[in-house]
Amino acid sequence: MFVRAFARAATRTATPRPATTNAIRAAALRRAALSTAAPSGGSSKVPIAIALIAASAGAYYYGVQSYPAIKQSAEQAKADKAAAAAEEEAPKEPEPLDYRKVAADIAELLDDVDYDDGSYGPVFVRLAWHASGTYNKADGTGGSNGATMRFGPEAGDGANAGLDVARNRLEPIKAKYPQISYADLWTLAGVVAIKEMGGPSIPWKAGRTDAVSAESCPPQGRLPDASKDRKHVREVFNRMGFDDREIVALMGAHVLGRCHPDRSGYHLPWTYNPTTFTNAYYTLLASEYWKKEKNWDGPMQYSNRKGTGDIMMLPTDMEMLWDRTFKQYVKEFANDEQVWFDAFSSAFKKLIELGVQFPAEAPDIVLE
Repeated sequence: MFVRAFARAATRTATPRPATTNAIRAAALRRAALSTAAPSGGSSKVPIAIALIAASAGAYYYGVQSYPAIKQSAEQAKADKAAAAAEEEAPKEPEPLDYRKVAADIAELLDDVDYDDGSYGPVFVRLAWHASGTYNKADGTGGSNGATMRFGPEAGDGANAGLDVARNRLEPIKAKYPQISYADLWTLAGVVAIKEMGGPSIPWKAGRTDAVSAESCPPQGRLPDASKDRKHVREVFNRMGFDDREIVALMGAHVLGRCHPDRSGYHLPWTYNPTTFTNAYYTLLASEYWKKEKNWDGPMQYSNRKGTGDIMMLPTDMEMLWDRTFKQYVKEFANDEQVWFDAFSSAFKKLIELGVQFPAEAPDIVLE
């Protein structure tokens, strides 16, 4: 009977209840003391009961003590898993664009035996020039920022006829590097073309943005008109902030490319090597015998060999000879190509940066 009572007590103690360690130990000692009065027939069952009590107490104790740690560990694992999942789902910051790689890919687009004189280089330079040459320092409008030639009003300006060829040629670059703005792409293409055709390495920096609508287009008529005189030339360039020496330096870009009757109305190249960047524009301008071209029903232009030659100059080019101040710089650049390279590099960098608010950390990139 005592053993059954003892067993019932053991069963009750096996049910987990909050208790202190000292209370558990005291209860175990009291039950152990009572076992000395057990009948002789129950001696083999008492130690078993005591062992069960001790095991239950130990299991309860260690379970109570370790449960918070187990719970904390499980919660931490769950939190770590959630954090890892959130990190995977979060949008990753795009890697900085390597503009040297962009430049290298642009260079691969230059040569094409089926286009003009075998190179898109000259039309890339013209694109960069015309995209930038609309700037007005008086109100800060125009310039390369915005790439507004993407919109009808500027693309349809007669001065920009044929530049869709250059813009379309560069579309694969934009598709490959969507982070680059059109404004940066077009100006970089001009810098790359000049370098690849033997010209100076013009420092270039990124940070131009693209306009979102045609409302940002500058008014037409801001680009030079080839049929006009020196007064017009100065008005156009002074509006952007260029002096006479810079004007003559930038006119030297006519060493590249040729005129097309279906674009500007004029024809023929300015030099004999229209895909090579040299000071030949100045040497030819200063040394050839230029006359109004004969046997030509287009707008007035000048040709060498007394008007029957195979290269030409536009009326605005001839103003570089006829104006005393302009002429001194023509001679300077004809006599020293490196002097012109330096002057052109400085003026062209200024041109393609007019009106642009670059990020403070934007570095100059010089192509090697």
